[in-house]
Amino acid sequence: MSDFFAFLAGLLALVPGLGPAVEPSWAGYVEANYVYVAPAGGGILAEVAGGEGEVVEAGAVLVRLEDAQQRALVRAAEARVEVARANVANLATGSRDDEVAVIRASLDKAEADLALAQLQSARSDKLLAEGLIPEAKADQDRASLASAEAQVAQLSAQLRVAELPARDPQRVAAEASLLAAEADADKARADLADRTLTAPVAGRIERVYFDAGEMVPTGTAVLALQPEGALKVKFYLPEAERSAMTIGQEVQIGCDGCGEAVTATVSFLASDPQFTPPVIYSREERTRLSFLAEATLSDGESLPPGQPVTVAK
Repeated sequence: MSDFFAFLAGLLALVPGLGPAVEPSWAGYVEANYVYVAPAGGGILAEVAGGEGEVVEAGAVLVRLEDAQQRALVRAAEARVEVARANVANLATGSRDDEVAVIRASLDKAEADLALAQLQSARSDKLLAEGLIPEAKADQDRASLASAEAQVAQLSAQLRVAELPARDPQRVAAEASLLAAEADADKARADLADRTLTAPVAGRIERVYFDAGEMVPTGTAVLALQPEGALKVKFYLPEAERSAMTIGQEVQIGCDGCGEAVTATVSFLASDPQFTPPVIYSREERTRLSFLAEATLSDGESLPPGQPVTVAK
């Protein structure tokens, strides 16, 4: 008798509306949001520090490009900075101490010569008045005095100029040259730093696209990094079931050979249908619409990208 009732229950389950309610499910697949690591400038790939499937921490060195040219440019730029800085310092303080000392020594000698010329001219004028020397001798001594006075005046002016800082336009130009040299050095150092690529986030290396020794074009990804928590499931909801799904709702993800279902949270519901008929919507046409939805896998849950899955509430 029990076999008969079991057989009867099986028949009733085949009749629409009389069997147990079946929760709806939808087909989908797993997808990952990758972070692509690419150099700002192209070059020869010197080293890939990690292999596919390796887990890396944020900040870990992943890629090195050849950088001999960039290192040379840094040295040249830093040398230009030193030249520009020395030029600014020189213009700010006037002539060098040794140059000023030479001018001052020459001035001291000229002042001594002037004192001697003054004495000689005064003596000649006295002797001329007494008729003891010819007038030509007195004229010669007066000319020597005038020459000595002119020499002292010239060296005094040179000393004042040597001790003065440069004029404002010269200093402004020198300071601008220093700023430009420092900016060039900063850029050279940044270009050198760009030759080493580090992991922007922690994650697993999914793909490596180049081998050491190959030429990497500017902006081309060397490897793809799958960050932690980057897995999501994309699936499509029929129009009749879309209104029952909400952002933040938990769904169950299952697949062939995956064992127990894993949990995911709905994180995206498309506003536009993936298929729009070429006529105004009618009750019959609406059944042909489907809407993209995405669910983020819970922490600790992992499925391989590309894996076909079944999504259920």
